[in-house]
Amino acid sequence: MIDVNAYLGHFAFRRLRNNTANGLLRLMDQKRIEKAVVSSAAAITYRNAQAGNEEIVAETKGKQDRLLPFAVLNPAYSDWQHDLRVCQEEFGMRGVRLYPNWHGYKLSDGVSLEFVQAAAARRMVVSIPFRVEDRRQQSWLVDVPDVRLADAIALARAVPEAQFIFGNGSGFAGSVLPANCYVEISLLTAMISNEIGQLLQKIGEDRVLYGSGMPFHYADGAMLKLEVLDGAPAMKDKIARGNARRLLRL
Repeated sequence: MIDVNAYLGHFAFRRLRNNTANGLLRLMDQKRIEKAVVSSAAAITYRNAQAGNEEIVAETKGKQDRLLPFAVLNPAYSDWQHDLRVCQEEFGMRGVRLYPNWHGYKLSDGVSLEFVQAAAARRMVVSIPFRVEDRRQQSWLVDVPDVRLADAIALARAVPEAQFIFGNGSGFAGSVLPANCYVEISLLTAMISNEIGQLLQKIGEDRVLYGSGMPFHYADGAMLKLEVLDGAPAMKDKIARGNARRLLRL
């Protein structure tokens, strides 16, 4: 299995377990997860997100056969062009995660468009987590709303050459997603309203990815969703690893 939604490092507002490279790898071994896309949890609240990327590179040194680093960058922060180049050329990062509502900009801003175009030119996947935590569980010091799906869709349409992963969200099946958008399943349902099933009918089995959100969340929930999903083994294999392999060029 390939998990496209995992994190390393500390988060400012809660304790995370298994948030070191060795700790996450032990957890992955227990859950039979081959590889995981990881980014810095600390960079979500760092003023300069690049410091978190530097920490991730040091933490995953010698382990990037299994831990695939994504950058966390802020298009509204000074000299992001330099940081993006370093992350891709020197750190070997395959993608970037954007946190507009945590970093004080909008996906509809011109800087977001410029940033995504630059990332796409470097063949970096653009991951947009729609939330970090449930808003009802946030610290009293912050009140950060979820990313608006309409804004993410508009950005994806504006940069069709980019490849997007929409994650940590729900309600995707109710919208028309551009062909360059993939969705990971960590917050979707496989029963009750069966959002995963609806999404598969809408966008097909080639654009749905396995993601857990660990260590913010347990890996077991997403694994159980895949297990109970009504579908052929070949389709489940695509979600578990095949689609991610193709998207990340593994």
